Amino acid sequence: MITSSTAPPLESENVHDFCISHNRWQAHLSMHLALTKRGTVLKNTSHQGPLYVQKAFYPEGKDLAHLYILHPPGGLVSGDKLQINVQADQHVKVLLTTPGAGRVYRARADKILQQQSVSLTAAENASIEWLPLETILYPGANTRLDTQVKLAKGASFIGWDICTFGLPACGETFSSGSLEQCLQIEIEGTVVLRERLVLNDSNRFLLTATAGFANRPVNALMVAGPFTRNDSNTEHAQMLAQLQQDCVNHLDFNEIEIAELEALTSVTLSGGFILVRYLGHCSEQARNLFTQCWTVLRPSLLGRPACPPRIWAT
Repeated sequence: MITSSTAPPLESENVHDFCISHNRWQAHLSMHLALTKRGTVLKNTSHQGPLYVQKAFYPEGKDLAHLYILHPPGGLVSGDKLQINVQADQHVKVLLTTPGAGRVYRARADKILQQQSVSLTAAENASIEWLPLETILYPGANTRLDTQVKLAKGASFIGWDICTFGLPACGETFSSGSLEQCLQIEIEGTVVLRERLVLNDSNRFLLTATAGFANRPVNALMVAGPFTRNDSNTEHAQMLAQLQQDCVNHLDFNEIEIAELEALTSVTLSGGFILVRYLGHCSEQARNLFTQCWTVLRPSLLGRPACPPRIWAT
């Protein structure tokens, strides 16, 4: 999900082109990145509606751009639709994030969908890191969240999604509303990973069932890869073991002292991608865990140490 922050003024576009009504926004942001003599640059950018990208930052040098995506309204209401398209040319390296949590508010009585669609395309030997902060689903939200990743030969991807159901700090569960969420990754046109979650009135019991979420309102997934067959099985095994130990250390009861708030984690290798899952009670805990895993995965996959975006420290 995308979040709010200070953004540039609207350009001289007709507001009716992207605003269906005074309380519905149809917004899109397209970014095309290329590698030039000056490094990785935003070659073309277009937007419509309240969805922007700040200028590129280069804390790691000119060959890797950090981009912050801004959505000034701060959340989605009924009828809102955000579309984000990122195209990275050959050898481009880019990290995208958001300055704060995104929100999906309670839907109106008509229950029109609140939607976000993200399309990330990496050409040969490019890398895309999609590291947004968490999404908060308010009780009664009616949401569809889609992320599609297309990788060419030699391209790499690291991404995560952290989703909070309801408002745990206020004692409000996700007792009404719905979510349809999908992540799909393709390599050279072949689907290699597809994760889909559907939650509505017909299966809401999963939020409390022992075999479901077991009253843990934060569900999160991190994906990194592809790790090629040229990498040794020993190297994969060592990385998985380190990530599993990081999960154990990070979720030690020194951090969460109440047994009922214990989080569940898993680390697996599927289709050449390492998947780290979190199911717990704290989005900040999930994000801190994923950041720790990122420090392990990034050097192995991208050949460079982790460099947290500066916006995370504000």
